[in-house]
Amino acid sequence: MSQTQYEMNEEDKLYDEFGNYIGPDLSDDDDGSSSNASDWDEFAAHDLSPRSPRTQRQQQQQQQKPSTHATTHKNSNDDDDDDDDDDDIDLTASNIQRESEQSTQNTLQLISAAAAAAAEDDDGDLTVANTTTENAIVQHEDKQYYASAQDTYGAHVEIQIEEEDTQPLEQPIIAPIKEKCFELIEEQLPSTTFNWKFLAGLMDLPALIRNVALIGHLHHGKTSFADMLIQETHTLQQRKQSKSSSSAMKALRYLDTRKDEQSRGVSIKAVPISLVLPDLRDKSWLVNCIDVPGHVNFSDELTASLRLVDGAVVVVDCCEGVLLNTRRAIEHALDDHVAIVLVLNKLDRLIVELRLPPRDAYLKLCHTLAEVNDLIREYSKHSHKDDDDAVLPLLHPSKGNVCFASASFAWSFTLQSFAAIYADCHPDTSMNAAVFARKLWGDYYYERESNTFVHSKQKLSSSTSKGAGGGGKKRTFVEFILEPLYKIYAHTLGRDPQRLFPMFKQLGIALKKQELQLDPQPLLSVILSRFFGASKGFVSMIRDHIPSPQQGNRHKVMRTYCGDLTSPLATRMIACDSRCDTAMVNITKMYARPNASQFDAFGRVFCGTVRVGDSVKILREGYSPRDAEDMSVMRIENIWIYQGRYRVEINQVRAGNWALFGGIDSAITKTATMTHVRAFSSDTHIFRPLKFNTISVCKVAIEPIKPSELPKMTHGLRCINKSYPLCVTKVEESGEHIILGTGELYLDCVLHDLRVMYSEIEIKVSDPVVSFCETVEDVPALLVKLPLRIKKNSLSMICEPLHSDIAKDIVEEKVSIEWSGRKLAQYFEQEYGWDALAGRNIWAFGPEKNGANILMDDTLPSEVDKSRLNEIRSSVVQGFEWATREGPLCDEPIRNCKFKLINAQIAENAFDFGGGQIIPTARRCIYSSFMLATPKLMEPILFVETLCPPDCIKAIEDVVSHRRGRILKEVPKPGSPFILVYAELPAIDSFGFETDLRSHTHGQAFALQVFSRWDIVPGDPMDDTITLMPLEPHPPHKLAKEFVVKTRKRKGLSETITYHKYFDDEMMKQFAALYDDQD
Repeated sequence: MSQTQYEMNEEDKLYDEFGNYIGPDLSDDDDGSSSNASDWDEFAAHDLSPRSPRTQRQQQQQQQKPSTHATTHKNSNDDDDDDDDDDDIDLTASNIQRESEQSTQNTLQLISAAAAAAAEDDDGDLTVANTTTENAIVQHEDKQYYASAQDTYGAHVEIQIEEEDTQPLEQPIIAPIKEKCFELIEEQLPSTTFNWKFLAGLMDLPALIRNVALIGHLHHGKTSFADMLIQETHTLQQRKQSKSSSSAMKALRYLDTRKDEQSRGVSIKAVPISLVLPDLRDKSWLVNCIDVPGHVNFSDELTASLRLVDGAVVVVDCCEGVLLNTRRAIEHALDDHVAIVLVLNKLDRLIVELRLPPRDAYLKLCHTLAEVNDLIREYSKHSHKDDDDAVLPLLHPSKGNVCFASASFAWSFTLQSFAAIYADCHPDTSMNAAVFARKLWGDYYYERESNTFVHSKQKLSSSTSKGAGGGGKKRTFVEFILEPLYKIYAHTLGRDPQRLFPMFKQLGIALKKQELQLDPQPLLSVILSRFFGASKGFVSMIRDHIPSPQQGNRHKVMRTYCGDLTSPLATRMIACDSRCDTAMVNITKMYARPNASQFDAFGRVFCGTVRVGDSVKILREGYSPRDAEDMSVMRIENIWIYQGRYRVEINQVRAGNWALFGGIDSAITKTATMTHVRAFSSDTHIFRPLKFNTISVCKVAIEPIKPSELPKMTHGLRCINKSYPLCVTKVEESGEHIILGTGELYLDCVLHDLRVMYSEIEIKVSDPVVSFCETVEDVPALLVKLPLRIKKNSLSMICEPLHSDIAKDIVEEKVSIEWSGRKLAQYFEQEYGWDALAGRNIWAFGPEKNGANILMDDTLPSEVDKSRLNEIRSSVVQGFEWATREGPLCDEPIRNCKFKLINAQIAENAFDFGGGQIIPTARRCIYSSFMLATPKLMEPILFVETLCPPDCIKAIEDVVSHRRGRILKEVPKPGSPFILVYAELPAIDSFGFETDLRSHTHGQAFALQVFSRWDIVPGDPMDDTITLMPLEPHPPHKLAKEFVVKTRKRKGLSETITYHKYFDDEMMKQFAALYDDQD
C-alpha cells in the first residue's frame, strides 16, 4: 500500500458517509509554538474546502497527476533499473511537502485577508470580491453541499423562499397558459372586393348609408342570406373549398360567430356586418346589416337591433309562409316605425321539394305576400293611428320592395333586376326595363300576335282567350321568370347535357371543366349565381325603400329621446349633423371579446363625431337632469367596425353609423346614452330604455358547488346581465341567486355562458320554475273602513279588480302617469267610460311607472283636508310601490288591482307624519285591503304554435292536454303539406314540452312557445283545509295552494298565511261582529 492510499484510508475513518467529523476531539490547550506549527502543518496537509472525503480524494488525485506522469516517463526509459522506484517515491514525497507548504501559505494569506475585511467592514470602505475560498476553514453548520439559488439563477433574479406550501395540491406551481377563445375569428383580415379606405369614406356620407336588420322566423334563411352577401364581397377559405368539393351546400353561417351557435344550428346573438354593395346602376352603397336570431326566446336581440336600424328586411320561407316569429317581428318593426321590405326566400323548395307547377308556385307566392300585407294592415292600425300622414307600407313586387331569393343556391332577384337581365340579353330591341318590370307581376299576359301586355280586365285576343279556356294562358311572371328558372333546375339536376350546354350558350354562362364535374347541387349554385350575378336588385330595393340615417333619425329621435324635441341638441340629432360639438350615441348591445375577458359597447351615433381618446359621459337608464347620480365619465380606448368574425379598427365614427366602442364597458349594464364631456349640458337627456315585446317568466336558482367560488359566480352573473338584454339576475331574501329568462333554450344558453365563458366553475342548478303574480278576484263584500293606526296616523283603503285591458295599456305605455290630470281623465273617460273626477285623482301606477296597478285618491274634501293629504302623497305612493312589488301571498308582484284611498287621519305635527311613519302604514293598509278582496294567484300562459303533418295532430292533442293545455285551432297551410296547430299551455307545465312532443311525433312536429298572458290559477291559496301530500300530483283545486306553499318555502318564508299578520285584534273582533250581523 502506498503512502497516499494509507493517508486516504486514515481520512475516511475521521468522517462519516455524510461528511461529518467523527474523529477524536481536538484539544487546543497547548500554547507552544512547536505544537501550533505542527497543527498548521497537519491542517495544511488536508483540503480545507467544505467538501466530502470522496471529493477530497478526487482533488488529491488530480494534484498528483503531473508527478505520476513524470514517473511513468522515467520508467519507460530505464525499465531494468529497479532502484528508480525509491527515487520516484522520494520525488512524490517532496512534491507533497512543497504542496503542503504552499497550501499553508495560502491559508495564512486568506485568514489575514478575511480578518482585514472584518475589521474594515464596519466602515464600509473595503469589499473583498472574487476571493478564492477553496481552502477556507468552514464550520460544520456552514458547509454548502449544493449550489445556492443565487448561484443557479443569477444575481438579477428575485428569489423568494417559502417554508410552507400555500397553494392547494390541485393547483400547479406554475399554471399553464390557457388561451380562451369562444368564437370563430379570422386570423387576419380577409380580402374583399372593396377597399377599406373607400368604406371609411362612405361612412362620412350618411346619404349613402343604409342601416337594415334581417328579421324573420327561425330557419327561414336570414343567416344564409347574409352569407350570400358576404361571399359576394369576401374571399373566404370556406368559399374556395366549396368550389372543389361536395360540401358546397353546407351552410357557412358566417355571422354565427359563437361556437355553441354552430353546434346548435341556431343563432343566439344579433351580429352586425358592414358591406359595400353595388346597385343596378353600379353605384356603391354602404349597407350596415345586422343578422337577428329567429327564435322567439331571443326576441330581446330583435328589440335591441330595431333600435339601431332604419329598415327591416323580413325574410319569409316560401314553403312554410308566415309563422309565429314572422308576425311578432313585423308587429315590432311597425311599432318602432321601421320601414319594411320583403325577401321571399327558399324559392327553390317550391321547385325541388314540393314540386309545384309554375302556376301553383305563383299562387303560393301570392298567398304568402297577401299574408304579410294582412299583418301590415292589422298592426298599422295601432302603430300609426296617431300619425295622420302615415302611408300604409304595403308590399308589392312591382313597387320594387319585394325580393325573390334562394340563399342556399346564392341567387336573388327583383322584378327590376330580372327585367334588366332580359334587356341585356336582347340589346337589339328597344325594351324599357322599368316598364317591363311593372308588367311582370299580377294578372298580366303577353300577346305574341300584337307583342303587347294585356291585363285580365282588358279584352284578350281570340287565341289568348282560347288558350285561357283550355288552360294555356300564362301570367307574365310564370312565363318570363318561373318557367326559365324551372328549366335551369330541371336540366342541371337531371344532368341533361344535350339541353344544358345550348342553354348555357344562350344565357352566356361559361363553366370550367372542374366546375362541370361538381355534384348537381353545387353545380346548380354556380350556374345560378353567375346567371343572376351580384345581389344588385336587393341593394336597389333597400336603396329606394329604406330611408337613410338623415331621413330615419327623425322617427328615431322623436320616439326614443326623452328630452325636449325642440332643443338645439335634438334638432341636430334629427338632422344627423356630424359637425355637432356634442356627440349623442345610443348604446343598446354589449358584445363580449372572443376570450370573454371584457365587453365592448355597440351603438349608433345620432349626431357629432366620436374619436379614440375622447372623454365621454355614460348616462345610464336611471339618469335624469334632476338625479345625475347614475352617470360615469369614461375614455374611449378603441373604435371598431364590427364584422362578425373580425374587427376593423378606426379612429373615429360620424353620425349615421354604428360602431363598437372599447373601454367603457364597466359603466354600462344594459343600455346607455353616451355623450361628450366637453360640451355636456344639464339639459341633456337619455334615450329611453328598450321596450321588449315579451317578459322573462322562467327562472332557476343557482349556487356554486364549492362555496369558496361564490365570487366567481357573482362575477359571471354580472357578465350574463350585460350579455343578454332581457336576462334578469337577482338575489332573494333567502340568499339564493335567481336567473330569469324567456324560455328553456334561453336559460340553457345563459347557464352555458355562466359555466364555460364567464365564471369557469361548476354550479348547481335547481329545477326550473316560473314567476307568479298576485291579484284579487272580487270586490270586497264588506265595504268598510279599515284604519291601520301606527303612532298618530291612519289610512283606509279598499282593493278592487282592475280590468285586464287597462292593465295591458299601462304595461304597453299607451297611457303614462306623467301625463297631466286632465289628459289622464280624458283618456280613461274615452277608452273605458270613467268619470272625469276619477281619472284626475289617479296618483300612481305601480310597482314601476308602467306597473299594472293603480292607486287612486277617493277621499271626500268634507272628510279629509286635501292640502294635508298632498303632504303625505309621495310617502303613500312609495308604500304603494313597495307593497305591489312584493305581495302578501308569496312575495310575488301584485297585478290587475286598483287601490282606492277612502280616508286618512294625519297627525298635527309634521314630525309625526314623516316617511318613516307613512310608508309602512300605506304598505300594511294595501296588504289588508288586498286580503279582504278574495286574493288569487296568477300564472303565465304560453302561446304555442306547432307546424306538423296532418297525422301528428292526435299525438299533439294528447301531449297538450296532459300538461293542462288546450288546443285553440288547427289551420292548414295552403300550398304545403303542413298544418298549424295553435294551443295554450301553462308556463310551469311547459318544461320539457318540446322534447316530449318530438318523441310522440317522431320528430315530425316543431313547436315554439312565447309568453301570451296571465291567468288565475285554479283553487284558493288561502284554503287551510287543503292537505298537500309530497311527491303526488294534486287536482286542479289544490294547485293554487301548492304553488303558494312551495314558493314560500323556497323563499324561506313560513308555509302558512294568517290574517293576524295584517290585522290587529281589534279589527278581527270588528270582522267577527260584522259577519255575525250578516248571518
